[in-house]
Amino acid sequence: MKTVEEKQTSQLLSGSRMIVEALKKENVEVVFGYPGGAVLNIYDALYDGGIPHILPRHEQGAIHAAEGYARVTGKPGVVIATSGPGATNIITGLTDAMMDSLPLVVFTGQVAEAALGTDAFQEAPVLGMSMPITKHSYQVLNIKDLPRVIKEAFHIATTGRPGPVLIDIPKNISAVMGEFDYKDELNIPGYRFKKVPNQDDIDQVVTAIKVAKKPIILAGAGVQFAKGHEELLQFAEQTNIPVVNTLLGLGSFPHTHDLFLGMGGMHGTYAANIGLYESDLLINIGARFDDRLTGNLEHFAKYATVVHIDIDPAEIGKNIYTHIPVIGDAKEALKLLLQAELEAPQSLEWLLKLQNLKKEYPLWYKEEGEHLKPQRVVELVHSMTKGEAIVTTDVGQHQMWTAQFYGFSSPNRWVTSGGLGTMGFGLPAAIGAQIGEPNSTVVSLVGDAGFQMTLQEIALLKQYNLPVKVVIVNNQAMGMVRQWQELFYNGRYSESLLPNQPDYVKLADAFGVKGVVVDNEENFVQVFQESLQNDEAIIIDCRVNPHENVYPMVSPGKGIQEMEGVKP
Repeated sequence: MKTVEEKQTSQLLSGSRMIVEALKKENVEVVFGYPGGAVLNIYDALYDGGIPHILPRHEQGAIHAAEGYARVTGKPGVVIATSGPGATNIITGLTDAMMDSLPLVVFTGQVAEAALGTDAFQEAPVLGMSMPITKHSYQVLNIKDLPRVIKEAFHIATTGRPGPVLIDIPKNISAVMGEFDYKDELNIPGYRFKKVPNQDDIDQVVTAIKVAKKPIILAGAGVQFAKGHEELLQFAEQTNIPVVNTLLGLGSFPHTHDLFLGMGGMHGTYAANIGLYESDLLINIGARFDDRLTGNLEHFAKYATVVHIDIDPAEIGKNIYTHIPVIGDAKEALKLLLQAELEAPQSLEWLLKLQNLKKEYPLWYKEEGEHLKPQRVVELVHSMTKGEAIVTTDVGQHQMWTAQFYGFSSPNRWVTSGGLGTMGFGLPAAIGAQIGEPNSTVVSLVGDAGFQMTLQEIALLKQYNLPVKVVIVNNQAMGMVRQWQELFYNGRYSESLLPNQPDYVKLADAFGVKGVVVDNEENFVQVFQESLQNDEAIIIDCRVNPHENVYPMVSPGKGIQEMEGVKP
């Protein structure tokens, strides 16, 4: 028997209306989605539901836009897709968000319960398909469970290690009436995460720092998710320990700081990789020890006592043996380390060595020939935006050049597909980022190959008046594939060259957006500078040297210290 107070908190609503009201209670600012038969009830409720909706031209565009929104705001991106192909079209985005720890709540329509398992029109086993690539998946078969499931989904997506949560809703569930009782309290058996680390583990880290001669900090995306960038800066300065970023950790530590060695890994800096290789104490804060970071595991940090601070215990010891595991939130762990009031270890010689390596082996490229250099394009974008833009990319050469040459000093300005390496990510992610940060300059540096995968989303730039600056780093190839074929397959460019390019100016014009072709530095500077002064979108087809490769590079199977191309 419910009390009078409990009755007052519940309402009799349809499943679709429950979804809309739940989104309001979760303070959802925007929904990205694409309608279809199985979600028509939900879209009817959205019609006058008061929540802005963004209509992409493909479900993959919807979920990548939600990822971009989540990455820059820290808030969960919300996606709606219909059953069957609508749901299968978001599988790539779910996997991408799972690998890069981005909070999403995704609603998929499903055929009515009575038709489940009959191979009905647009039926797909979404629950089974999504389970391995989400933090959690639900299928709602009773209307009374819907409010609880939505509440749990938002909690799971945004707490602990963030990630995507999917809710599959048969069409009859979205239509039937039920009690909408959206309780604040939660009870999720088996879902636990540890935010504040054990003091004993922190004490072990403190002891290790005191005796270290060659300490180094590896800072990953977990620092940004925990909003721990200020504590990281204080900790590095207090201990005088140099810092290396992972690809997704860029921006968690100022790139201009004397203690910053750059990005580590396959295309990282020489100083960063030698620091990781030779260190006697490696303090990993919120990074996964991904293979593109570590290279051959036999050679990675082989002399180091490894500290791994991570909120996800599944990451501890997964790839690299961990001597001192610290389970907890990166910010909370750094707070406890700062309370220890550590003095800088006796490692001045080590620090000077790494700083000298940074000066002796800087990132480089040759300024030669008539073609515009892609690295120079990235440098120009940085200088003209004062390094303050939100920058999105696809995956490949242009992604690595942006990571190397843009220079990030603030968190949540760098939006890229790290773990999954998803081509076509850049443009829709920029759209989501611009919606999440409407007053920020958003630049989408994309490759010509990746851009062609989701270019239909240009329509959104005009429809929603989004002033995204799209710079196509056009080398008329799948650049990184071409580079590997040059280096490891004797120059046999099997299906990696794209000589038959669309006319991007005409394409932009067809969508009602300005398009320009540039092939030299002077023209690029003029066009890009003008675009920054206009509150409008632009697509700049930037013709760059088609033969340029990304260096330095750790070849497959090599140790992190075995870098090629560290000097011209």
